Amino acid sequence: MAIPLSVLDLAHVAQGATSSDALRRTVDIAQRADAAGYRRFWVAEHHNMASVASTSPPVLIAAIAGATERIRVGSGGVMLPNHAPYVVAEQFAMLEALHPGRIDLGIGRAPGTDQVTARALRRDPDGLGVDEFPRHLLELMAWLGDNRLPEPLAEHLAATPAASTHPEIWLLGSSGYAAQLAGLLGLPYCYAHHFGQLDPVQVLDSYRAHFKPSPVLEEPYGMVCTSVITADTAEEAEFLAGPAKVMALGMRANRREPIVPPEQAAERGFSELEESLLRQLPATKFVGEADQVVARLKRLTEETGVQELMVAGATFAAETKSRTLEQVAARW
Repeated sequence: MAIPLSVLDLAHVAQGATSSDALRRTVDIAQRADAAGYRRFWVAEHHNMASVASTSPPVLIAAIAGATERIRVGSGGVMLPNHAPYVVAEQFAMLEALHPGRIDLGIGRAPGTDQVTARALRRDPDGLGVDEFPRHLLELMAWLGDNRLPEPLAEHLAATPAASTHPEIWLLGSSGYAAQLAGLLGLPYCYAHHFGQLDPVQVLDSYRAHFKPSPVLEEPYGMVCTSVITADTAEEAEFLAGPAKVMALGMRANRREPIVPPEQAAERGFSELEESLLRQLPATKFVGEADQVVARLKRLTEETGVQELMVAGATFAAETKSRTLEQVAARW
């Protein structure tokens, strides 16, 4: 039995488009993912980036959940050090009340932006809140139905007056820290292979090695998120992946510009040094003809032993990403 497929989207802003255009296209992609049978559709939290319109996951999740029928909708993720845990708990408790049984709260520890923006976001601009992450995570879990704190925190503060269900909480990360913490807390874990540079096999092995059964999970449940662009031919897929390569090189040089069209990326070309860098960058992990890419994705799931696969990808056109999702689902 094939493992479930899910989607991560960043509401990428294409050259010449507006934030409204980017957000509408994310909703459209979510609807097509829903129709194609994907299990989850997550949106990320990024700030002060000209190429990403997904700055507030709870707001975007509400729009997507209201426009879809079956698919689970969530954050991939909310960067907890940027926010007061109680505020996040209230936001996701309300989303769950609006869409019972369909909301995921994926949590990350990274800033999701540059340090200047991080300081503008956070309540503790000097410490940046990272050292308090485990405590804040436990508080958030307590307000969302999984209280493991010695003091009765949830008895004094409620995230919602009368909860019937609670969001599913995940830990996300591109380093070993989140994998180990997720294991110790018995939470599901997603490795960000689409930008992380660690061996996903080792990261998922570490998660399983540290896993302890919990009130929410008896056995490890791992997911890997990776970047995928498919087409009818390998040549077409490489052409469509050009914008993601330009964006990856730009981010490495601290240029977060809107995504360029594939024709502009092809005309630009890449130097030998850039091609060497791109082989090390994770922006385009799986690019090619759909049958071949799906075979490689299946090998990734077998090697990592995950229970779920999440597909990401930076594309200029919404149709490129939607078509990729449909081609992968049809062959899965």
